[in-house]
Amino acid sequence: MIDILAVFAHPDDLELSVGGTMLKLKSFGHKTGALEITRGEMGTRGTVEGRAIEAEAAAKILMLDLRENLGLPDGHVFADDDSRRELVRAFRRLKPKVVFTHQTGDSHPDHEHIAQMVRECTRLAAMKNYDFETGEEKIAPPIVGHTVFSRLVSPTFVVDVTEFHQRKMDALRAHASQFFDPNSTAPETMLTGKRFLDDVASRSRYFGTLIGVEYGEPFYVREALNVDDPFALLTRPMNLYS
Repeated sequence: MIDILAVFAHPDDLELSVGGTMLKLKSFGHKTGALEITRGEMGTRGTVEGRAIEAEAAAKILMLDLRENLGLPDGHVFADDDSRRELVRAFRRLKPKVVFTHQTGDSHPDHEHIAQMVRECTRLAAMKNYDFETGEEKIAPPIVGHTVFSRLVSPTFVVDVTEFHQRKMDALRAHASQFFDPNSTAPETMLTGKRFLDDVASRSRYFGTLIGVEYGEPFYVREALNVDDPFALLTRPMNLYS
């Protein structure tokens, strides 16, 4: 069983989006896991085998309890019956209480379709008679937290990841084939520019400023949140002017 499951399209998507948050949740004693939907075989750089090795190295840095890959075809992910069935089976086996995934409306088609599929499958996993042939029991539908990559989406909440930022960046750098390498002769991509990882850090700094900390990771949820103590929530100090 996993408490928090990060479901993303490709190796390194988790590290780019929620690496700091996963580290923080692990420090609280939660069981954390990653489920990549594809092996990233459409990527311009790296090989499937090499990227799997990089993903395992990053998983150790993030102290994940598990990292698995669903093995659906990169660039051809859709919320069809076969794909949904595979994801529902993973949810029922791992029994996450919280699922992190891509934002809806993402410009990458795999990201967009996976966000849709995650929302559908968290609900289907709770339906007793869906895919009942496997004998796996239904689960309570986990809440879905979407990452924020578009400036047009306002976050529901921002997680202070200041303490874990450096290890997040270390986990990102474990995916060495995907980022800047002055000795590489492979074609350039949007990730391979010399400034890309600095831009990732700058983005975290921006979201950190919204809550008065050094680094933050943003999320939004589409459901109403059940807040036990609104006073504690609303009076948490943000040190915006310290």
